Formats: sequence, structure tokens, C-alpha cells
Amino acid sequence: MTTIDTVRPLLDDELLRDFDERAPGYDRDNAFFTEDFEALRERGYFLASLPEAFGGAGLDLAAINRLQRRIAYVAPATAVAVNMHHYFVGLCADLHRAGDPSGDWVLRRAAAGDIFAAGHGESGNDIPVLLSSAKAERVDGGWEFTGHKIFGSLSPVWTYLGIHGMDTSDPDHPQVVHGFLHRDAPGYRIEQTWDTLGMRATMSNDTILDRAFVPDEATIMVSPAGFAGAGMYHVALFAWALLGFAAVYSSIARRAFDDTVAQMHRRTSIALTRSMAYHPEVQHQIAEMRIHLEGMTAHLDRVCDDWAAGVDHGMDWPAKIVACKYDVVTRAWAVADAALDLTGGSGIFRRSRFEQLFRDCRLGRIHPGNSLLTHELVGKLSLGINPDEQPRWG
Repeated sequence: MTTIDTVRPLLDDELLRDFDERAPGYDRDNAFFTEDFEALRERGYFLASLPEAFGGAGLDLAAINRLQRRIAYVAPATAVAVNMHHYFVGLCADLHRAGDPSGDWVLRRAAAGDIFAAGHGESGNDIPVLLSSAKAERVDGGWEFTGHKIFGSLSPVWTYLGIHGMDTSDPDHPQVVHGFLHRDAPGYRIEQTWDTLGMRATMSNDTILDRAFVPDEATIMVSPAGFAGAGMYHVALFAWALLGFAAVYSSIARRAFDDTVAQMHRRTSIALTRSMAYHPEVQHQIAEMRIHLEGMTAHLDRVCDDWAAGVDHGMDWPAKIVACKYDVVTRAWAVADAALDLTGGSGIFRRSRFEQLFRDCRLGRIHPGNSLLTHELVGKLSLGINPDEQPRWG
């Protein structure tokens, strides 16, 4: 069993300064955040969301979300990738606290030091987790999965990849099978595809499944396909994943804002006797950026705190989660875009941190749920329309 370092805090200023210094290099070289990862593992950060009964810190979603924001302020890609581990451990911790032991296997493996990553991304599947383009076939002792997974953050280090696939052995009652693929399992390969606009240090490579075997003990859920099968496991997964994504992009926006404010006091113009901070349009745009920050932070805090406190929003939870993620990343992009406007030509050079923040921030609107799915779900759920109803439109 791994342990939390009780002498040093999970995060401190020295650690975060190191992350800040390394982040541009990881981005430039398209390299995995190896040193950050090892430093976090040494501190016991991967045990932070693990219940105390399993040897962890027992932090809830709200507490983890705030820690993730601190990492994202200096190293956004590190925070995005780490979120993948916490969203599996965190959701299983929530199940455990609710009296459901179905995820306790994950908690025991996390306590032993195993790292979890997410293999839910699939090209062409716009309803992740609840549907799948991958195939799951029942075999002796477990399931075999065949399919193509994308956006597999933590590719170099995961011990278990959380995957899902569709069992269509009964065409009238398709099921989605959720399980965890061990790194030593046969029947899969990782393709080095990650060379992207932003979030380069996550190394979110593709994973090709070819009858990859997952034993029954590593199969956490078999449920009806679509929203008809959605339960606590699925909603908790969305909460930890999507609100975790929102945490990262909110911090990118805050870093862009803080750096822009500092730069406005240094920038000059031949039209002014003082710095650009005294330009009326600069003040207007800074105000707009600050208003976005106030709104996104309040929204994210409220939803995270409600989840951690067990507030019963019933069937409103899915809409609240996807709406919050969308609101935060949309506001964050507005802040990053304004920051580049205000920093001027200097912000477009690779030597500028604004250039990296701008590219990283744009990926927030691609992370699930994207704008199309968010508006569909929030609209249908608000109107009382079953998202599984066919045809989806018209």
C-alpha cells in the first residue's frame, strides 16, 4: 500500500514553482510531465481522493477541485491528466460513502499505488459513457473489448485504463459494459498519435483494443445503453470528470488575467503619459475579464459544493453538471482571447506564456460535453424530453 507524505502538504509553493518552470518545456517538446507526475506520486497526491478507510486523505470533490485549480494555474496539462485518475477514484469513493461497494475494488487498487486513466473517448460517439462504438463480448471469466479509443491521457503511466463497450448479443436490449483494462493484459496497443494544438504534456494517445480481456472482478458496471441505464456511477463520473475539466480551464483564465493585469502596468504607448493600464478600453476589457472570472468561479464552487454536500437535485444533476462545465470553459475562452488582444504582438511568440495559455484554453470547448451535446441535454431535460427518444431530432 502506498502512503501519503504526512510531513509535507500535498501541494506547496515550491512544488508549484517547479511545475510552472517545467510546463513550457513539456509543451515545447511535446513531452509527458514525468517529473511532475513523480513529484505528485511522492507526495501521495494520487491518494487524495481515496477514503481514509483505504489509507487516503478522504478529500471530496469540492476539495480536490480546488487543489486541481492550483496545479492548473501553473501546469494546465498536468492537471488535466491527473484529473483522469481522480475521477475514477473519486466517483468510487462517492459510491462507497453512499453504501455501494461496487467500486471498492478500484479503491483497493488505488491504495496499492495503481494509476487509473480514462478510455472513454471514441471518434463519432457524441454521447460518451452512455453509448459506445466499441464492442464488448462475453467470454469465460470476463469480457473482451474491441474498438478504437482516443484521448487516452496518462498513456505512459496508467496501470488500469477504464474502458466501456457495447454488448449487442441481445439486439433489442443492448448493454454498455464498463471495466478496467490492466496494462499487462493482451489484446491492445497504444498508438503514439498525440501531437496537438494544446495540452501536449498529457500524452493522450490512442488505444486500439483487439479482443482485450477484462476479468469479471475488474468489470464495475453492466447497464442498459443510453440514458435509461444512467445511475449513480454515471452521474458521479460526469461530476468528477466534467467539473474537473472546468477547474483546469478556470485556472487558465485566472492565470491569463493575472499576467495580463501585470503586463498592462508595464506596457506603454506614445499616446499615453502613463502605462496602458490607464487606457480606457484596456480598463473596459480587464473589467469584462474580471466579470467572467467572478461568474465562472461562483458557478463552479456552487456546483462542486452542492455535490460534496450531497444536495439532492435529483434529475437536475446531469443538466447542472454539463451546464457548469460549458459555462466555465466558454467564459475561460473569452478571458484568454481578451488576454491575447491586450498583450498585443508579444503574446503570439512561442517564448510567451500567453501563447501556450491561449492554445491550452481552446481545448476546453472540445472536452466533453461539447457545445452541441450540452445544449441538446440541457434543452431536452429542461423540456421534459427523454434524451433516448428516437429520432433524436425532428
